Amino acid sequence: MVSSLNFALKSDEEQEVIINQFQNFLTSLDFSCQIVAQSRRLNITGYLEKLKELEKNQENELLKTQIEEYRKFIEQLIAGGSIMTKTFFVIVPFTLIEIPGMKESKSFLSGKKNLPILSEDDFQRCKTQLWQRMEFVALGLKGCGLQVAPLSTPELIELFWGLHHPKEAEIGYYPEVPPELIQ
Repeated sequence: MVSSLNFALKSDEEQEVIINQFQNFLTSLDFSCQIVAQSRRLNITGYLEKLKELEKNQENELLKTQIEEYRKFIEQLIAGGSIMTKTFFVIVPFTLIEIPGMKESKSFLSGKKNLPILSEDDFQRCKTQLWQRMEFVALGLKGCGLQVAPLSTPELIELFWGLHHPKEAEIGYYPEVPPELIQ
């Protein structure tokens, strides 16, 4: 996951530095990657419920009226659908074909691709190479003024689930991740 920055608020010199840094980062990559921007309506249901509770418990009538008007204003603003949240991701791929000596094989009978079986040493080598790529991407993006955080298994599950169930994700519903999937 990658943070964003408000490019328009930067001075011309800062913008030029950021562009040059990003260009240098892209040209330094010796592997492909994808940049994904995800837009969703902002879910502030919890915030609105908290405002309702504050309004209900407020004894001062003037403050109670102000909270009510503010809550209604926020509800109208959200109802317009114009408040969006954007999340950015850089996908760092790794395939077994990139490992010397590893090739996909096709089953003679079915014609389907068979995945090679990895030894523990090969798996650890692949994992190390993937982490090195992720660290390289993180350093390059940090040089552009961005913050980067790798996603954990539960976060990846939530991300993929949300991509396939956007309506539920928009209102903040996510299924519970089984403990055996969290490693």
